[in-house]
Formats: sequence, structure tokens, C-alpha cells
Amino acid sequence: MTSGILACKGNIIENQQFTDPATNMFVMRTRFETSLTQAESTQILEKELSRFTPDLRLRAADKKKKALVLVTKESHCLRDLMYLLELGELPIEIPLVIANHENLRSLVETHGIAFEVINSENVIRERITSLDIDFVVLARYMQILSKEFCDFMPGKIINIHHSFLPGFKGAKPYHQAHARGVKIIGATAHFVTSELDEGPIIEQDVAHVSHASTPEELIAIGRDIERRVLAKAVKLYAEDRIFLVGQRTIIFS
Repeated sequence: MTSGILACKGNIIENQQFTDPATNMFVMRTRFETSLTQAESTQILEKELSRFTPDLRLRAADKKKKALVLVTKESHCLRDLMYLLELGELPIEIPLVIANHENLRSLVETHGIAFEVINSENVIRERITSLDIDFVVLARYMQILSKEFCDFMPGKIINIHHSFLPGFKGAKPYHQAHARGVKIIGATAHFVTSELDEGPIIEQDVAHVSHASTPEELIAIGRDIERRVLAKAVKLYAEDRIFLVGQRTIIFS
């Protein structure tokens, strides 16, 4: 890789690499600067590295990825994404938010982002294509995606859920957790696959709670963890720091 970048007259700014012992897969993330265009750099690197038959992906640092956000009624994850976007701390574009209910329209539109209520996966797929969407974020989207939709964007759909799964499936997981006297609650961001909540894990976090915590307090703590974990996962993806190796993820932080 370094010889290829040298051929591009490039200067390496950041470099991280890892060899997965289970698969012997070599993964590398390199950030470099060059006076050449992205197309010219890609052509040179593909030629220089052709003997390795790599899965090579290049992205100009100033080209932000486009995210389509899907929501239902809960706003905490969506609010955090839009807040970080306004602060310039989330290097993505959100051209559209799609919901299956009207509840969050005013919240989205006051941030200058288009909002649509769509309940057809075919129409959502049309929006993904027409807007040239790079990845989809499920910000507490309470609807199961079909296998066809998951296969349409493999490794490009990020979801957030409470880490009680599969121990506390179904309605009111925090109430179930309270009834069982849990001492740790958390959240998990993962890639969506056709197998419900079984996709490769991107980011996780937890918080300690006690017997004195009420279900309402658990919900509040859980929401805080969920929004932070999802935002971190989205940022990692936006910066090309996530690599899928089988059912696992390699994360360069």
C-alpha cells in the first residue's frame, strides 16, 4: 500500500492495520494527501496492488456520505444526530428523514431537512436510489425490515437497540429488566441483516443501575446510552473506520 501511495506522489497522514487471526484477513485504513484526483489515485493504486486482488475503496476526505434516517415516534436518537450535525461534529449529509408516523415532522423540518411519511419499502428504495444514499440509519425505527430490503444494502444499514436482547424481547424491555432487578443496562449499535438483531456489532456501552432505579429512570438512562452509541456508530461509519470481516467488525478508532 505504501508503495502505491508513493506512486501517487502521496503523503501518508494516518495509517492503521490489523490481521484477523481467525480468517488471516489483512485490513488497512490509510489517510493520505496527494495532488492527484481520486480517479487518478484509484487507477494507480489498483495497478500497484493488483497482485494482492484487494477490495480497495477510496473516498475524498471532503466528500461526505449521505445518510437516510428512518424513524417512528421516539426522538432522542434523531435529535442527537441532528444536533451533532449542526455542530459540525458528524461528517455526514442527511438529505431526508423518512418515518412511518407524522410525529417527528416539525422536529425534522425545523432543522431544514426534508421529511416524508412512507410505509412502502419499494418507495424507500426509490428514495435511496434517487438521492444517491450511502447508508441507512434506523434511529429507533420500530418496524422490521424485509430480507429483500436488507439484501438491497448489505453492511449499509445501522440499527440501535437496548442490550437486553434477547433476554428481554418484546414490549417494555425496561419494565422487564426492572422486574428482574438488573444491575447493568446498555445499548448496542449493529449492522442490520435479515436475522433480527443478529448483525455484526459496531458499538456498545453500558451503565450501572441499582435496586432503587425505577422503570422510568431506566428508560431515561437507556435513552441516553442509545443516542450516544448510535451517534458513535454513525460517525465511525462516516469516517470509514468500520471493516466487516465475516460476522465481526474491525474498528479503527
